[in-house]
Amino acid sequence: MGRRIDYYDDPDAPSANSLVPSVNVIVTNEHGDILMIQRTDNDHWAVPGGAIDLGESVSEAAIRETLEETGIRCEITGLLGIYSDPKHLIHYTSNDEVRQEFSIVLTARPVGGRLTTSDESRRVCWMAPADVETLSMDRSMRLRIGHYLEGRDAPVIT
Repeated sequence: MGRRIDYYDDPDAPSANSLVPSVNVIVTNEHGDILMIQRTDNDHWAVPGGAIDLGESVSEAAIRETLEETGIRCEITGLLGIYSDPKHLIHYTSNDEVRQEFSIVLTARPVGGRLTTSDESRRVCWMAPADVETLSMDRSMRLRIGHYLEGRDAPVIT
């Protein structure tokens, strides 16, 4: 299995060779806990997400990725933001793809399912926001979750 390496404003990072629209989903339950996964490709914590497939809408991709990575079915409730900072590069070592960040981050609520790991998620759990802040995660994921916790009135566009 390849690894995922995130770079931010790093002069030693490889050059981007792709731009892939993707989604991330901040799913919160009735207690305000956030659905989190520990990724298998870099061991960092993140919210569920992934690439949008051809023939798929943004919300369909968000619901599919959440179910695949966590076992939880969700309903989309809003848009947190669009993150496209060209300083953030993601290197997938399995095929030497280097993506420029392009992620649409949505909010959601659970509507069914049960916590289940996958090939992409080593651990899956609901976490209180205070506990999320202590986890090892990529800078961009921490930024996205921080924007969510701020309770912004308008979507973030970077």
